Amino acid sequence: MQNALEVHSLNKSFDRFALKDVSFTLPRGAVMGFIGENGAGKTTTIKAVLGLIRKDSGDISVLGGSIEDASIRAKIGVVFDDLHLHKTLRIRQAAKIFPHLYEDWDADLFAEYLNRFNLDAEKKIKDLSRGMRMKLSIALALSHHPELLILDEPTSGLDPVVRDEVLEIFQDFMQDENHAILFSSHITSDIDKIADYLTFIHDGEILFSVTTDELLGEAGILKCSAEEADALDAEREGLLRIRKNQFGCEVLIRNKEQFRMRHPEAVIDSVTTEALMLFYARGEEA
Repeated sequence: MQNALEVHSLNKSFDRFALKDVSFTLPRGAVMGFIGENGAGKTTTIKAVLGLIRKDSGDISVLGGSIEDASIRAKIGVVFDDLHLHKTLRIRQAAKIFPHLYEDWDADLFAEYLNRFNLDAEKKIKDLSRGMRMKLSIALALSHHPELLILDEPTSGLDPVVRDEVLEIFQDFMQDENHAILFSSHITSDIDKIADYLTFIHDGEILFSVTTDELLGEAGILKCSAEEADALDAEREGLLRIRKNQFGCEVLIRNKEQFRMRHPEAVIDSVTTEALMLFYARGEEA
């Protein structure tokens, strides 16, 4: 079974920003959390994957083919951080456009999502709140039975209850092991709940792309003084990144259980996606 998405050595230059040799692979049956600070290159990468901007160099394979192939595009559901439909359209009018775009458009499924999200089909796009526009965008993306979902801040603007409901919908989508999701979000707690892989982009470069078990499951955060951190052998102890402040140090370690066996007195916390971002964006190499 081919991968859902393969990006190899993607480069794209602008006046003040560039994607530099961006590479990662998203297998089918997996959710990839695509994380990074604002302006790090997440949306630019997604636009390049979707063919919305022209890449300078590199190779992109989507569902085993090219995004320029209409049959490939028909298998992709996309949610951006806002809904790009004419504001004067009513929801029911907007929905009439999509059967002309997707052969597999499912009007009954779309109606189910409207009911589930409590969206009134007679409402105009301009009268929807940001959260309601996002829910509509998700309903539209899912109602043509895509194989790959590409999500750029899909839970932005949603309250915690609705965010949880949306994540359940994405988890339902992933019951089919032929499906995959590329999930870009700054709400790292959402990423923690459903991601199988984490890909971190910083200043246009991929710093890591690994399974969540490898980082969140095995890694840990050592709390110690600066002197204690300096006394450790970084390579032998598996030290990855370090953050120093006036109260001491936090050290990202590769394997908390192995470290704890050698240092049973050590204070080690679990790792979250947010903590990883801070270590790689604002920390230093250990």
